Amino acid sequence: MANAIEIRNLTKSYGKNRGVIDVTLDIKEGEIFGFLGPNGAGKSTTIRSILGFLKFSEGSIRVLGYDSVKDHERILENVGYMPSEAWFYGAMKVADVIKYAADVRGLDCSEEAGKLCERLKVDTGKRIKELSLGNRKKVSIVCAMQHKPSLFIFDEPTGGLDPLMQKNFFELIEEYVSEGATCLLSTHVLSEVNKYCKNAAIMREGRLTVLDSPKIDDDTFLKFYEEETL
Repeated sequence: MANAIEIRNLTKSYGKNRGVIDVTLDIKEGEIFGFLGPNGAGKSTTIRSILGFLKFSEGSIRVLGYDSVKDHERILENVGYMPSEAWFYGAMKVADVIKYAADVRGLDCSEEAGKLCERLKVDTGKRIKELSLGNRKKVSIVCAMQHKPSLFIFDEPTGGLDPLMQKNFFELIEEYVSEGATCLLSTHVLSEVNKYCKNAAIMREGRLTVLDSPKIDDDTFLKFYEEETL
């Protein structure tokens, strides 16, 4: 099976501040891959490097067979990315935000967007400023999923979602993956990784530990956090 993402010796530094150090990782096509780690461990830096939003110091990244630097725009055409913070123009209506996200891609995603809004119980008539954190997250999920990309990258997607919406969200991911998509799931929630991910890795202090199995017990998981904060 081919790799959806190939990272080789990725290093990104921020002067005296820690970035990521010598990260090497393969994510296979057609899987949900768990990406764990505490705040500041390097998860978001790695994700932004994958998407070509950051210039890294050393290493190389290929996404869906494309070079992350040379083929930045082509990669973004085929990726659905949901950042950890769902920021939109507060005065815009939800329906307009979702349509705008599709228009930027030059696509008519109305049918898929309608299905997603129904499954996630998104009120498209409200303005963004009227929404709770969880409801803004749902809008962000729709924007990331509606064009049915080959690769999904979610950064802390379930924060603010109630248990039913969390369940609906993962059911949607599993449906897209069953049709051939790949998902990189960055999360703090160990139970999500244990339940849904085929493989996983943990970031700590800018370095990566690839797990032999995503099934990791609470004590081992907490050890990474405790060592990080000592």
